[in-house]
Amino acid sequence: MKFFKALPAVFCGTLLMAVLSPGLRADDWNNKTVMTFSGPVEIPGVHLSGWAVLPAGTYVFKLLDSQSDRHIVQIFNKDENVVYATILAIPNYRLKATSKTVITFSERPAGEPEALRAWFYPGKNWGEEFVYPKARAIELSRATNTPVLFTARDTTLEVAEQIKTPDAPVVVELKAAPIMAVKPTGEEVQIAEVVTAPPAAEPMTPMPAMAATAMPDKLPETAGSLPLVGLIGLMLLGAAFGIRAIRSRV
Repeated sequence: MKFFKALPAVFCGTLLMAVLSPGLRADDWNNKTVMTFSGPVEIPGVHLSGWAVLPAGTYVFKLLDSQSDRHIVQIFNKDENVVYATILAIPNYRLKATSKTVITFSERPAGEPEALRAWFYPGKNWGEEFVYPKARAIELSRATNTPVLFTARDTTLEVAEQIKTPDAPVVVELKAAPIMAVKPTGEEVQIAEVVTAPPAAEPMTPMPAMAATAMPDKLPETAGSLPLVGLIGLMLLGAAFGIRAIRSRV
């Protein structure tokens, strides 16, 4: 009885956990990450006026949209009530995931802010490779002697209003922008030469074919039908005795 009395409490507790679970996992789908920079950091993308370079401080990175091969990353202030930048990124693959956030920068000459290059969320093989406007990408590629992703469209824009939804016109334009990569020599190449693609899935080994056993056209004949007739007779006889016993009791 105690078990049945406890059932309502158990059910309510389970329902409460089901309601709270999505909130507890919220950081997984948007990759929310709190980062503190000890020095100024240059960022690409559409940003609030005066925020092309982030001063030293604490910021929050989130994915705004990741429904396609184009990802949109946003950078917030510490309290998450101001969007400083909305950045176009391409998924980049790493062979080994780490338990901590990894941020990579394009090295710059002394005295100049480091340029944000990629962001990897803890425990995931996929990260975000940031896309710069073409002119800036060429400069960064020559300065760092490494290829840099770029788009010919001017995606480094200053805006007066914050971008908060994936269907904002600026976001739609970012996701449609053609993307290439530029080498230190100035040569333009496909992004596949810069962004690491995931390893190809190994083909499944086919199971060995089972030898088909031919079924005979006609089953071999066994004994005749006489035993079957005898069995049916015994069953009828037993039923008759049972009916007779029931009648005698009545």
